[in-house]
Amino acid sequence: MAGSVEIMVRSGAGGSMRRVVCTEFGDPERLVVVEEPTPRPGPGELLVRVGAAGVSFVDGLIVRGGYQVRPPLPFTPGSAVAGTVVEAGEGATVAAGTAVLAPVRGFGGFASHVIAHAGDVVELPAGVDVAVAAAAAESYATLVFAVTRRVTIAAGEWVVVLGAGGGIGLAAVDVARSLGARVVGVASSAEKRAAAEAAGAEVTIDYTGLKDGIRVATGGGADVVVDPVGGPAAESALRALRAGGRFCVLGFASGEIPRLPANIVLLRNRSVVGVDWGDWAREVAGPEGNAALLADVVGRIGRGELRPPVPESAPLVEAGKVLRRIAERRVTGKVVLIP
Repeated sequence: MAGSVEIMVRSGAGGSMRRVVCTEFGDPERLVVVEEPTPRPGPGELLVRVGAAGVSFVDGLIVRGGYQVRPPLPFTPGSAVAGTVVEAGEGATVAAGTAVLAPVRGFGGFASHVIAHAGDVVELPAGVDVAVAAAAAESYATLVFAVTRRVTIAAGEWVVVLGAGGGIGLAAVDVARSLGARVVGVASSAEKRAAAEAAGAEVTIDYTGLKDGIRVATGGGADVVVDPVGGPAAESALRALRAGGRFCVLGFASGEIPRLPANIVLLRNRSVVGVDWGDWAREVAGPEGNAALLADVVGRIGRGELRPPVPESAPLVEAGKVLRRIAERRVTGKVVLIP
């Protein structure tokens, strides 16, 4: 992986690069931008000029030291970037000038240039914008992983998406729509509900009286709940599942991990399923399997099966402000950093 220390010790390729650096865990406003020599790719590696870097809720947790992974300091946040190959190291066969989605192993994405392993990158289909690819990488990979390896969704089933106006929520709405599901988007504001409707939600509701709201919207109960939010809404949504319903746990953006009652899971043969794409990619699939999943994602986008919205953009120097807005749930959809 091209982490922050690795970038600093490599000899320059000519010119300079910029990257965001976290020197201490805490508020994201403490992040700084440094300039240093552009790195050279080693054997099997690529130097990629970043066109856009995706920003996620997890990035903010890592910067604050609140995630289960605590990288050694100093480090550069970010793991999903898209851009253009500048230089290939020995044995790397991706040509300079190729537009790619370039996952970095662990950290290092909030930068103007990254080093990526050639086997990890995915060439972008014609017409797929780098900002869309970078924004969609983590959220859409999570949802495609969910529906291909953790649960099944049949055409005509009702899928309820909590946090439907956020990045992961909008991806869930879009992926469920692409499978022919009928989607209920649950979001806290009119703006976020409108975004969920634009992504394909048939019905949108707020969190007021959530269990009854879901049952009314679906005509009796949901077949699948996608929950990246957690908190008290989780149990209400679980109770609104039909017989055989599936509850997908994706995260806890509310900051509260719910305690789901086992008796409600038992009744009517419901199931609760964890969806952790990152763990699967690291521990099960490996780089090759994960690259295949990402190729599936960008292929679906390129063919128009998935329709990620164009993300909001911000300059690299505003990384801390963006992470703050995401943490406070003041972002509709996704944001990318433009170096």
